[in-house]
Order: sequence, then C-alpha cells, then structure tokens
Amino acid sequence: MAGIYLHIPFCKQACTYCNFHFSTLLKTKEEVLKAMLTEIKLQQNFFPDKTLIETIYFGGGTPSMLSTAEINSLLNELQKYFTIAEDPEITLEANPDDLSREYLTALKKETAINRFSIGVQSFFDDDLQYMHRAHNAAEAIHSIKYAQEIGFENLSVDLIYGTPTMSNENWKKNLQIVLDLKVPHISCYALTVEEKTVLASQIKKQKIAAPEDEMMAQQFSILLQEMNEHHYTHYEISNFCKEPHFAQHNTNYWKGISYLGIGPSAHSFDGIKRYWNISNNALYVKQLSQNMMANEFEILSKIDAYNEYVMTSIRTLFGTHLSKIKEDFGDEVEKHFLLEISPFISNDWVKETDGIYTLTHSGKLFCDYITENLFLSNEE
Repeated sequence: MAGIYLHIPFCKQACTYCNFHFSTLLKTKEEVLKAMLTEIKLQQNFFPDKTLIETIYFGGGTPSMLSTAEINSLLNELQKYFTIAEDPEITLEANPDDLSREYLTALKKETAINRFSIGVQSFFDDDLQYMHRAHNAAEAIHSIKYAQEIGFENLSVDLIYGTPTMSNENWKKNLQIVLDLKVPHISCYALTVEEKTVLASQIKKQKIAAPEDEMMAQQFSILLQEMNEHHYTHYEISNFCKEPHFAQHNTNYWKGISYLGIGPSAHSFDGIKRYWNISNNALYVKQLSQNMMANEFEILSKIDAYNEYVMTSIRTLFGTHLSKIKEDFGDEVEKHFLLEISPFISNDWVKETDGIYTLTHSGKLFCDYITENLFLSNEE
C-alpha cells in the first residue's frame, strides 16, 4: 500500500506564521496544474507494479481554491497511471471561507473527496487577525456545519494554540466548540515562529507580541486533559480522533510507508530515497513542460534512517519497536537506543511494553527533548 500527496501551491493571502511553499499569484494556476498532470504521468513507475494506492491527499497552499473540474482532472490522471483502492481516503485541505453550501454540494455530487481537513485555527477573531487568516470565526463554524449537513462525516479540524491573543479560557472554548460540533478528528499545533516568515519579522521588529513557552505548555496540558475526558484517542502528538477516524494518510507517513508527492515543493519517499520537488512554480512548470522531473533526491544513510524512524514513531500511539531497531539498524544502534531511553523510563516519561516504547502523559510534554536525545549523530 502507499499514498499520493498533491501540493496545491496557491493561497488568497499569506498567513503570517506559514513557511510552506505557496503563491498568491493565481494567474499561474492553470499552467501549474497542467504541469502536475505531466508529473503524474512521468511518475507512473514510482511504486513497484500493482502497489495499491489507499490514500490521496490534497495539501497546500489552499486546495479548496480548486474547482471540482480541476480536482477531477488530477484524480482522473492518477486513475490512469496508478492502482487506486476501491474506497480510498481522499482528503482535501480547506479554508472555512471556501466551504460554502454550493461548493460543498458540488464536491459531494461531482468528486470522490470523502474527507476534509479544515484550517479553522481558532474560533476567535482576535486570534485569526493575529495570524492573518482569510476567514472569520462565524465562517469557521458555518463551514463545519455545512459539511455535516451535506453528508461529509469524516472531518478534521486544525487548531493552533499559544498565540499571545489566546487566553487559557478561550483555548478551552475553542476545544469545546469542536467537541459540541462532534468533529471526529482534531489536529492541534503550537504556534511556531519559523525563520523567514512574516510572523518572525513582525516579532523581531516588536510590532506584535511573541508566543510564550509557558503559555504553550499550559494550553497543551489543557488539550491533553480535555481530549482524554471526552474519550478521543491521542494517536500522534498533535492528533486526536474518535475511532475509527484516524487520518490514514498521515498515519502512513509516521509508519514509514512509501508515498509520492506531486507538485511544487512536494516530497516523496520510496523506502530508500527521499525526493523533493523544486519550490518555485515557474521553474517547476518550465521543467515539466520539457517532460523533465523537477526534483532532487538523497539516499538515506543508516543514521538518517534510524533518526527518522525514532522521530516519527516515538510521537505516536504505535510506538518505537526495539525489534525493528535491532533488525534494521543492528546491535550497536540497539545498545545506543536502550542506553538513551533508560533515564526517560526511570522518570516516567516513557513506558515500555513488550519491547514497544511510547510516551506517557507527562512525557508528551517533552517529546522533542526526548527525541533529540535518542538521535545518533554522524560523529558516533
């Protein structure tokens, strides 16, 4: 099995915190989509013959800016060249302001989209304005209700905590709104100040306040408590669901399953090599217009492969398997892992069950710190 990711590199406006590749120059959309169709054809042999594609994910950018005809053109091209499962998970990332009744109705009737990841981020306008989101709080609520009324059941909502405009009380209210709406999947992320973003520049110039680590830790603790009390499964550090609504596509990433990325800046992984497309729409289009791939690749070293496995597995409910470390990376790496994980077991940040290591409730607060200590360096 495998998955396919389609990067739609267009947005109406730039969110201040975003460091993903996108453009607000919408006049190039048609030629980028045409180039993506060419890339799909060129990549038809990326997977071994008859590999079953179980998930397709439209990410971005803002994929909900696509028309139903544009979505179908991409899906139809995938159907030509890949073996698609009978009932694949097909996710569309969407902004609330795009999800009108009319658009949702058309998606339901005319496309195979069966899951939404809705970028709400907050139900409070102060937070949305701080992040320079294109929608408002009312549109956020309406988009979820419209999707449910039209018959979309597999919904996920993204929320961001840690913004200086958000009190702990409002964070609880954000979570309660999603709970009241009975959304089966919730992804929650701490506001991160990435280099070369508008947010980083604004904070540096002291135009806006910076997020505070203590507030983020408090709101993450509130998140864990609320999700536990309402019986959501915490299956990845930022993701919670009512079973069986795991995000299949992202879960496969964390399990190391191969995936193909199509579009500018998209990444791919075939189990041995990691590929990344050029993050420039014009150069991407130029390369594909000559039937040439616009990507680079690297073969993962043993150390890189181990670090990536630890990073993606320890943060999940499925955990890090000692048997896999021993089988894939050898006795010395196994010894390193056991040595470095030991103090975290002693202070109850990590638990071990039958050779599978997972984070405890308190350990989830220190996920990045634990992961860094488990890594191997190239000097070792």
